[in-house]
Amino acid sequence: MKSMFYLIVMNLAVMATMYVAIFVLSLFGIDVMAMFGHGNSGLFIMAAMFGFGGAFVSLFMSKWMIKRTMHLTMLDDDSRGDYRWVYKRVEALAKKANIGMPEVAIYEGAPNAFATGWNKNNSLVAVSTGLMNEMSKDEIEGIIAHEISHIVNGDMVTMTLMQGVLNTFVIFFARIIGGIIDKAVFKNEEGRGIGYFLTVMVLEMFFSLLASILLMWFSRHREYRADEGAVILDGKNGIYNALSRLGSVDQKELALSDDMKSMGFVGFLGLFSSHPPIEKRLKNIEKFKG
Repeated sequence: MKSMFYLIVMNLAVMATMYVAIFVLSLFGIDVMAMFGHGNSGLFIMAAMFGFGGAFVSLFMSKWMIKRTMHLTMLDDDSRGDYRWVYKRVEALAKKANIGMPEVAIYEGAPNAFATGWNKNNSLVAVSTGLMNEMSKDEIEGIIAHEISHIVNGDMVTMTLMQGVLNTFVIFFARIIGGIIDKAVFKNEEGRGIGYFLTVMVLEMFFSLLASILLMWFSRHREYRADEGAVILDGKNGIYNALSRLGSVDQKELALSDDMKSMGFVGFLGLFSSHPPIEKRLKNIEKFKG
C-alpha cells in the first residue's frame, strides 16, 4: 500500500509541476497548447503527454523517493540474524520466480511489507519491524512471496499505465467541457475565459475522484493475483496464516459507528480501498488451485 501511495502522490506532484510550468511559460507569451496543434486532436495529444508523463516520472522515481523518505535499513548478504534470513528468503523466492534480485530493506512500522520498482529486475522489497516481531517465519515468507508476485506480475507498470490513461481522460474531458461551458454560459467566443479555467479546476477534481475509484478497483484485483502468486511460490499456509493474523482486527470497521455502517459508509469507503477485505482474500486462496 505504501508503494501505491507514493506512486499516486508523486504522479499528482509531477502533474502539478507541469501545470505550473505551463502557467509560467504563458506569462512569457508562450502558448504550450499551440505546440500540440489546434482542435480536439491537439488537446488529446497534450492530455496524453501530461497524463502519461506524470505517471511514468512517478514510476521511475518511486524507488528513489521511498528510499529517501522512509529511513530504510538496507540489507545484504552480510546482514546478521533474522535480517539476513529475510535477505536470503527474498533471494530464494526471486530466483524461483526468475526475476533479478531485488534490493531488500527493513523499516520501522506496523506489520506490513511492500514492493516497488520500475521493472522486474530493478525492484525493492521492504519488510517492517512490526511484521518481523509479530509473525512467524512461515508467515513472513508468505508475505514476501506476495510482494515478489507483485514484481513478477509487473503491477507497478500496469498501475502506471492505468494511471496514465485515467490522467489523460481527466485532463481531456475537463477541458472539452470547460470550453463548452465558457462559450455557452460566459459567451466567450474562444472558450478560454474565466469560466473555462474555473470549470476545468472543478471537473479535474471531480473526474480525479472517479478515476481513483477505478484505480483502486484495479488495485484490489491485483491483490488477489499477488495472493495467488504467493501460493504458487510458497504454498498456501504462509500467506493464508499471515492474512488471518492481519485480519484478526478490522481497523476500518472498528473506526465506524453502527449508524454509519447502516448508512452505507463501509461500502462507500471500500470503493477507495487499495486492498480487498481480508475475508475475501482468504476465500480466494482457499478456492485457488494453483
